[in-house]
Amino acid sequence: MRGTNLPAIYVLWLREMKRYRRSKSRIVSTLALPFLFLVGFWFGFRSLAMPGVGGVGYLQFLVPGIVGMTMLFAASFGGISVIFDRQFGFLKEILVTPVDRVSIALGRVVGSTTTAAIQGVLLLAISLLLGFRPVSWLGVLPALGFMLLIGATFIGLGLLFASRVNDFQAFNLIFNFVLFPLLFLSGALYPVSNFPVAIRYLTYANPLTYGIDGLRAVLVGASMFPPLLDFLVVGGFALAFVVAGAYAFEGSDVV
Repeated sequence: MRGTNLPAIYVLWLREMKRYRRSKSRIVSTLALPFLFLVGFWFGFRSLAMPGVGGVGYLQFLVPGIVGMTMLFAASFGGISVIFDRQFGFLKEILVTPVDRVSIALGRVVGSTTTAAIQGVLLLAISLLLGFRPVSWLGVLPALGFMLLIGATFIGLGLLFASRVNDFQAFNLIFNFVLFPLLFLSGALYPVSNFPVAIRYLTYANPLTYGIDGLRAVLVGASMFPPLLDFLVVGGFALAFVVAGAYAFEGSDVV
């Protein structure tokens, strides 16, 4: 992107890493809800016949979906941090520096995407204690790539919303109104093939569908689409939302 300042992006990324490392409560809280979903759905549905799960057990099917959900929920923290910094004056301090707003926005996206990926890896590690096993340990590396793309997609979307909303309550209401339909229409918790045909077409327009399908392809070897198609689609969404979020931040009244 023209005019980006790589040292500024790095400094903002480093700040986010330090904030995340020092906030133990944030680490626990961001893992608690996905873990409850994982345990609750697994214990609730593991004994039921689940058609369309690609020939794998329900735990194997569920874990990539919950990892994708973790990336989705991390987006809300990325947007809230923008509002938080605006409220407490940090944005005013960095905006008086000779750093363009696009670089500031990209630094926030890179930092939040990294912390989201860390959360996804932690949840994946926890799932091993429940009996989850990837079909190949080499699949963990491309899975990390899909995590980063999912995180960038929805953190870019969160930045887009945060650039237009000035308070926590409004942001949470609006963003949660978007997040939960995306989650339930992604096939994270149950197979997309079980949906009625009309609703199934909505899932094909959902970027989270392709991110989770890509995670399943590389972790458990079961997917609706070829992994390359999943990668290209979610990568395209990530690029579009990050660019849109960065330029919305550049043109907004963030102070």
